[in-house]
Amino acid sequence: MKILKLNKKRIRITIVTSILILFNIALAAESNHAVPHVDGTILSIYWVIPFVGMLLSIAVFPLIWPHFWHNNFGKVSFFWALCFIIPFIIVEGFEITLYEVLHIILLDYIPFIMLLLALFTISGGIHIRGTMVGTPALNVIIILIGTILASWMGTTGAAMLLIRPLIKANSYRKHKVHIIVFFIFLVANIGGSLTPLGDPPLFLGFLKGVDFFWTTSAMFLPMLFMVISLLLIFYVIDSRFYRMEDHSKKPQVTNKQKIGIEGSINFLLLLGVVVAVLLSGIWQPDIAFNIYHVHVELQKLIKDVILLALTFISWMITSKALREKNNFSWFPIQEVAKLFIGIFITIIPAIAILKAGTNGALAGIIDSVSSDGNPINYMYFWLTGILSSFLDNAPTYLVFFNTAGGDAATLMGPLHNTLLAISAGAVFMGACTYIGNAPNFMVKSIAEEQNISMPSFFGYMIKYSIPILIPLFFIITILFFL
Repeated sequence: MKILKLNKKRIRITIVTSILILFNIALAAESNHAVPHVDGTILSIYWVIPFVGMLLSIAVFPLIWPHFWHNNFGKVSFFWALCFIIPFIIVEGFEITLYEVLHIILLDYIPFIMLLLALFTISGGIHIRGTMVGTPALNVIIILIGTILASWMGTTGAAMLLIRPLIKANSYRKHKVHIIVFFIFLVANIGGSLTPLGDPPLFLGFLKGVDFFWTTSAMFLPMLFMVISLLLIFYVIDSRFYRMEDHSKKPQVTNKQKIGIEGSINFLLLLGVVVAVLLSGIWQPDIAFNIYHVHVELQKLIKDVILLALTFISWMITSKALREKNNFSWFPIQEVAKLFIGIFITIIPAIAILKAGTNGALAGIIDSVSSDGNPINYMYFWLTGILSSFLDNAPTYLVFFNTAGGDAATLMGPLHNTLLAISAGAVFMGACTYIGNAPNFMVKSIAEEQNISMPSFFGYMIKYSIPILIPLFFIITILFFL
């Protein structure tokens, strides 16, 4: 055991040392060379094979080799990252590879994981006590509350706040997988439609000049349709399963405990997270630090430091006993961090090809969203959505935002429906897969920690998202984009 601990310590030291060496190489190289970057126009579609391998690993290994996956998913993620990095160094060169990896880690992955870490830790310090019995009516109420909160505290914040009380309320039930799935649909995705705080792609639109409340007014009716439809479908399904339950196991409510909140100080820390994220988009000091040509802006660096500080404060001021009531553990955030570093790195060529537009290997996709210079809104909706289901929805939103002209005033005016199609596709269809939005995977991981057998990657799509969401998306298309 001591040898194992020593080996792990040596591995960590080696990794940190390697990072510092690369950092020094990056600083040294920056002073001597122009900005390197990958040219998406010359990349073959075959460069996305490591990303596809990463997705297939997430989909297949938990089914055919669950024990290996549970203990080695970080190594699998690292393997696929190397499957991209090593050939890319050989073909494109060390400098371009270093720049692209640093770019996505510093500007995308680290801010992504810092936000998730803060929301995960802080929300894990809030315990909703009281007697709650998971009836169809109560489940609808919890999911509806989470859906409303998601636009104002982010889909991750709302999902992490309410997933544990929802699981606790339904702990006596045998049939509860569908409850978690609909929670992912609404709280972890569609609920974030109304403000730039709700979902990262909408925040990118805000940074590009889209008015803060444009999203609220434009997305309200599509979101309302989706929420009402999904809650009705959920109530019917949950009522059917509820009748099948053994109600002798139902908790007795003779000594009913009133609903209350412990650790409420963490709500102030959640507000701090929201303010930090919002200010990082509003405050523009025009100061940046260059790490091998990657411009790390001061306001975003400060935001990440604040998020880390808020995480530490929450951990220190929240009692261990309270977190134990929430069955809090670090595993879900560790799983997301290890898997998504592989996803972010292997996604580099896919995003570069998309950004190449009509000159890239995916030119057919870009060409299909317009006809004779006029946007085809339903194609914007579907293509933005489908790609957002498997790629990072934030850069996908940005690609199609720029494809549509990139001028916020025009997109909010004459091309109102085009921007609505891009926004709705990026937010709504994130619910189609576990990796479509970060909280999806975290909710799945927390549920599995509570011994809820969640469907596999493909099982989730085949059994739930395709038969339930896709028909509703077709109706959205008819109502808003034709």
